[in-house]
Amino acid sequence: MARKQQSPRVGGKRTPLINQAAWWLADYLYAGWRQLAAICSRADPRACNTGSGTPVLVIPGVYEPWRFMLPLIRDLHLRGHPVHVVTPLRGNRVPVTEGARLVDEYLAERDLRGVVIVAHSKGGLIGKHLMSFGASAPRVNALVAIATPFGGSRYARFLLGSTLRAFSPRDATLSRLASTLGVNSRIVSVFPSFDPHIPEGSELPGARNVRVETGGHFRILAHPRTIAEVRRVAARSPFAADPVREPGHNCGPDLQPGP
Repeated sequence: MARKQQSPRVGGKRTPLINQAAWWLADYLYAGWRQLAAICSRADPRACNTGSGTPVLVIPGVYEPWRFMLPLIRDLHLRGHPVHVVTPLRGNRVPVTEGARLVDEYLAERDLRGVVIVAHSKGGLIGKHLMSFGASAPRVNALVAIATPFGGSRYARFLLGSTLRAFSPRDATLSRLASTLGVNSRIVSVFPSFDPHIPEGSELPGARNVRVETGGHFRILAHPRTIAEVRRVAARSPFAADPVREPGHNCGPDLQPGP
């Protein structure tokens, strides 16, 4: 007899289904707001490239424009980090290998070194692929991967289109990435206790795994624990104090506030 699927645990206890449903609804409301804000935003990626701190390159998830991650981009930029995005990725619908190639070319063209990659979902797969196989791999110091399906998602086989079916655990690219363990020690995987898109979770062997006691594939981008981990890695020290904010440097206007 097949075992009944159990709800995920939060704080050692089973998460009630009503909590999962509430998280799911809040997650899609957040994602919808960020997509609307991204469409309406006039932020210029070149305005985010200034700063004397560790360079950061941001890679969004599938169907996400770079402005989807603008709150994190602004937070890093206001702390003195030059933040870069690869605009040719557009909505990140290309295969992981092609996305990694575009990021590789960007790093080489800009001659960026000592880079910290901050990525969401599929963006984390692109980041790890670059670190594992890219010519520009030596230019990257670390990767903060947020809600990334390193082991794929069993839901992928039910989805339409090759873009989403590529997240199958049987996908050749995912299998190849799973075999590259050497870079995992330079990866911080941040993931929620309940991810409606990745029931398998995002724990990565050998990485620093940070489980955030919340639910949602998208809302975790705005969680204080996630932001703290991104700041910590970008600052290269878990004990570094936040630099003083510089008013007026915000990479351009955007809709405010979000949910």
